[in-house]
Amino acid sequence: MLCGNVNEQPACWATYPEPIRRALGILASGVPAACEPGVYHLDGDRMIMQVIEQETHPREELRPESHRRYIDVQFLAAGGPELMGWYPDLGNNVPDEDLLDTPRDICFWKENPNSHESRLDMQLGGYAIFFPWDMHIPAIQASESPAKIKKIVIKVELASCVG
Repeated sequence: MLCGNVNEQPACWATYPEPIRRALGILASGVPAACEPGVYHLDGDRMIMQVIEQETHPREELRPESHRRYIDVQFLAAGGPELMGWYPDLGNNVPDEDLLDTPRDICFWKENPNSHESRLDMQLGGYAIFFPWDMHIPAIQASESPAKIKKIVIKVELASCVG
């Protein structure tokens, strides 16, 4: 998992694979934030952008998720606050709803009491990059009330990032 803010482009971006740098550049441009909710193919199936308007929810209402084919570049474009949960997949997770072999490329997991979950405090412009080995829980409520958020998720095909 990698995280940061597109308004603070550190030198380490140069070490990221080119498709990840391109996704972050698209997010930094501000253009996706003006898009209507929906799915946009930016490079066929190699890079897909989802624009999502939703509310945050209490953590206990959300399930961990992961992907096999795609890297998730999640970005908070508007609203908030939002927390995101994260922990590494150490092979001790139990599937709850496996949709990895569908176009959705997602598996929802049962809660893992041994996960040692960490939280990310997402701010406007904040991004989190989740690889297939990263369990993540987006849209966690950060305060007593739900918050409206606009999320941009750019799905980058994992195969496009390896030599």
